[in-house]
Amino acid sequence: MKCIFCEIVNRNSPAEIIFEDEKIIAFLDNKPFNFGHSLVIPKIHCEDFLSVPEDHLMNLISAVQAVSKAVLKGLNVSGFNIISNNGKTAGQSVFHFHFHIIPRFKSDKHKYRLNLKSYAPGEMKRFAESIKNFVNNQE
Repeated sequence: MKCIFCEIVNRNSPAEIIFEDEKIIAFLDNKPFNFGHSLVIPKIHCEDFLSVPEDHLMNLISAVQAVSKAVLKGLNVSGFNIISNNGKTAGQSVFHFHFHIIPRFKSDKHKYRLNLKSYAPGEMKRFAESIKNFVNNQE
């Protein structure tokens, strides 16, 4: 199956490219949340965040920061969201890792309505222990 983002990297599909270096490319999302919504991706195909090679991560984060600054200044906005959906359950629809940089306008009326939860007594510690068991045991 063809990857639309790989097609953009290889210049086989059109895109409004706003940043590019040897490892990273950024372009405008063609179905934006707000105008100026940008995507930053590694040029190599990586399905999700966990599959991005370590030697690409610093370049990727630096590019996200540079594009975010450009979005702020270029669009004269005072805020933005950085989002990455990883896995179908999290809302990922293009399985080539990417960061969304979404400019936010005071007038955009978009609100995140989170359904926040509360831990039962002792439950937070159990969740933390389950995670900590794997933090230093990466295999």
